Parts: sequence; structure tokens; C-alpha cells
Amino acid sequence: MNPLKVISFLSRACLAVCVFIMLLSPSALSQHALEPDYNEPLRPQVHFSPKKNWTNDPNGLVYFEGEYHLFYQYNPMGDMWGHMSWGHAVSHDLLHWQELPVAIPESGGEMIFTGSVVVDENNTSGLCLDGKPCLVAIFTGHRGSGASQQEVQNIAVSQDRGRSWQLYSENPVLDLKMANFRDPSVSWNRKANAWIMAVALPEEHQVAFYRSPDLKQWTRLSVFGPVGATGGAWECPDLLEVPNRTGNGSMWALKVGLNPGGVQGGSGEQYFLGTFDGVSFLPSQSSSLPRWTDYGKDSYCTISYNNLPKGKSPTLLGWMDNWQYAEKLPTSPWRGQMTLARQISVVQDKAGLSLAQQPVIEPLRMKGEPLAASLASGQDAVSLHKVEAPEEMDLSFKPSNASVFGVRLYSDEEHWVEIAFDRTSGILYTDRTKAGRETVEGFPAKTNAPVSEDRPWDLHLVLDRSSVEVFAQKGTIAMTNLLLPASRWTRIELFRRGGRGAVDVSGTAWPLSSGWSTPSDAH
Repeated sequence: MNPLKVISFLSRACLAVCVFIMLLSPSALSQHALEPDYNEPLRPQVHFSPKKNWTNDPNGLVYFEGEYHLFYQYNPMGDMWGHMSWGHAVSHDLLHWQELPVAIPESGGEMIFTGSVVVDENNTSGLCLDGKPCLVAIFTGHRGSGASQQEVQNIAVSQDRGRSWQLYSENPVLDLKMANFRDPSVSWNRKANAWIMAVALPEEHQVAFYRSPDLKQWTRLSVFGPVGATGGAWECPDLLEVPNRTGNGSMWALKVGLNPGGVQGGSGEQYFLGTFDGVSFLPSQSSSLPRWTDYGKDSYCTISYNNLPKGKSPTLLGWMDNWQYAEKLPTSPWRGQMTLARQISVVQDKAGLSLAQQPVIEPLRMKGEPLAASLASGQDAVSLHKVEAPEEMDLSFKPSNASVFGVRLYSDEEHWVEIAFDRTSGILYTDRTKAGRETVEGFPAKTNAPVSEDRPWDLHLVLDRSSVEVFAQKGTIAMTNLLLPASRWTRIELFRRGGRGAVDVSGTAWPLSSGWSTPSDAH
């Protein structure tokens, strides 16, 4: 056959096959075009988000055999809340995440709500096989709604490093016949020589403590609350021992989610510092005034990692969102993301006793650039740095007599975010009201946190495509806010209002490699 005729025949055949495939599956090409590449305009680059669909609370944070596990509330069916199951991702450094198949799916009309995963090192549960440690998940099973709603505590076991799970045949392991009874935080307590559970009684504004030798039989020990902020349902409690950074020993921290009733509106979280004797939690200070884990709009249901490697500081991770507008955010094909992991400690100084947080970010740093700028007397603003997310900045201020001073992050000349100290009002604030063009109801906000003149004027910022995490005054203030910028971030400037003396800033900026790259790509 003539070679030209062969080529013509093959071309016609290929075209026919392609047309036939498209007729059979007209959405094939569009589906391929929508395949997630982790590079959408608002897709976080240093924070975890699922490839697609809805996520909220982190669940079952545990370190086991070289892997950090992140389970999370997940809807496999779409990008709105519903069909709650446990999604699953793993990491070797808390920054580069590999998403795995759904770990524990909704089953038999029971949704899988928030809970814990523990390493049963000595097979106290009797569920581990072949004499090897296994993972045991303790979570809330949620059925029904309204008058028929019921929440119980269930367990499941994994023999293969969290890749598959088997529900315990005699679930539930704890049932109070209550509509609202959820979010068990479970860990091994050396003093009690037993498993301790902190679990929320949301409508009573209480945390109940239980004890178990085997993760199956639970005995009630005590309750804490109602104290502090009680404007909404209590959720996602977490009890953990925290080292004292500025002294010897440690303290116990009890963190409690609140929805609504957060300090900035919508969902938020408060914490208490004190002692835990294996039975009861006793706060060391007055609990009448709430102390907030995060002063931004967008950090909720933070929980701590179980079974961390020896020498690692207690580490929290939370959902970066707010129930006021979580289902309305203009992201696709995913909706919801996590905060950075944060190592925590207690700071005790002239300003008092505080929880301090340090983000886990250093492995993503590329070559740092020194920053320095000065505002002369009478000068209002000066350029500091060209910026492109993701980026980290560590800044130290000498404010002289300026009443308001800080930085503006610009996406264009008409859109910016202000992060600044206001010494007249005694606050640190993040103002995102001019950040972008999006008009999501409840989203524009200025968030505030009280500051101390006895702590340094410092800012530690982690800027992503759709968020900024702010840590200030030795990490004793955390302020997390989602952002919907008009375009990519372009520059940062030093500014001030009020006062006539000079304002100086110095520090370092680090461009950050993407967490979606392989770990070897980071410097």
C-alpha cells in the first residue's frame, strides 16, 4: 500500500476513535482539565488541603514508625459539610503531605466525627496482632439529627500503619444516651497508668474526664466547667502536658473549642493552664476571663500529636477556617485547609503566664534575605521588601514613640492587609477588610489581641496564597486569618501612624518551597 495512503488511513482512524470516545464520555476532557494540580490561585502551598472536596477538623494526630498521620473530617461526596468520614494523609516532616484513601468511611447511617488515634504499644486493648503495636482510633459516632440525634464513642483498630481499619465489634465503648457528647481526646497518662479521655459535653459547657485500662471500658473521673467563655457549644477538648520554656518543669494545658462565641466572632478556642493529677484538672489562675489559643478568625479544633519522638515539643495542628463562612469560600475543587503544625510551650515572665506557639516551617526555607528599613520623623511609610507567597518573615521593631506601627502586605495598589501594633489601644491587629474583591458574608474583619509592653515588639509571619499566620511577642500571641487577595502578593511596606520619632525594623525573609514538592526540593 502507498505510504501516504497508510498515513491518511491512520489519521482518519485515530480521529474516528477520538470522536467515538468523546461521544461515549463527553466530560472526559473537562474532567482531565479539572484534575487537581495543587496550583490553583488560592491553593495553599505550605498548608495541607485535600485534592478535592470538603474538610474540617483534624483528627487522630499521631506519629508512628516514621510517619506523622493527619486524619481529618472529610466529605468524599462533595465540597459542602456532610457524609463525615476520616480522610487521611501522612508526612515525614509535617509539611510535605501525601494524601491517602479515606481511612474510616461513614457507615450504616453513622457519620465519623472527631477523635484520637493512639499507639497501643503493650496491647492493652487486646486488639493488636502478632505481638506488634497497633493503632487504635477513638472517635465519635454520630447518628440522626434533631430529636433523634445521638452521639457515642467508638473504637477501630489498624494493623497496617493506618492504611486500613476494622471497627470494634462491640461498639460503642461509651454511650451516655446523649444527643451531644463528642470529640474524645485520648492519651496515655503515666501517673494514672491508664488511658485518659477528655471529651466534650457541648451544651453543658463541660469537659468530662474518663479512665480506661484497655480503651474499651471507661470509668468517669471528673468534670471541668462551665468556666471562661460559654457563649456557644464546647467542642474539641485537648489535654496535654506542656514544658515551661522560661523555667523548670511543666504545666498542663486544657484547650476547648467554642462555636459560636469565639473572641472574633464565630468559632474560636480558649485554653486553661493548671495541673492534672490523673483525676481532675485544676486551673492555676482565675478561669473567669477566657484566654484564647488564637486571636484570628481562622483557627479551630486544634489538637495535639500523640506518640511524638522523644525530645519533641508538644505539637498542635488545627482547621484553618471559621464556621461563619466555611461553606461559602470561593475555592475549588477543594474547600478547607489546615494550619501549620505548632510546637507549644509555657512562657512565664513579667507579663504573666502564657501559652507560646512556634510554627513548624523551617524545612521549607530557601535562602534568607536580611530586611531593614527606617521611618524618619514625620515619614508615614517606606518599602521594605518584594514578597511572593509562600514566604516567611521574622521582624523586630524599635517603635520610638509611634502609636501605631507595623507592615502592609500588598496584592496591588488598592488591596492590602495591615498587621500592626497599636500601643494606644494596647493591641496587635490584622485588618483584612481591604485584602481583596471577594464579598463573602462575615469575612471582612479586623482581629485584635492584647499586647504587653513588657514583651518584645516582634512579628513572625507565614504568608501563603490565601492566609497569613501571625506570631508575636515571643509567640505568646497567635493570630491566624484566611485571606482572599485580589491577585498575587507583590510587596510589603513598613508604616506608622501617630508619633514623630523614628521607627526601625530589621529581620529576615525566607522564600518557602512548596509543600507539594518532594522534600528533597527544599533547601
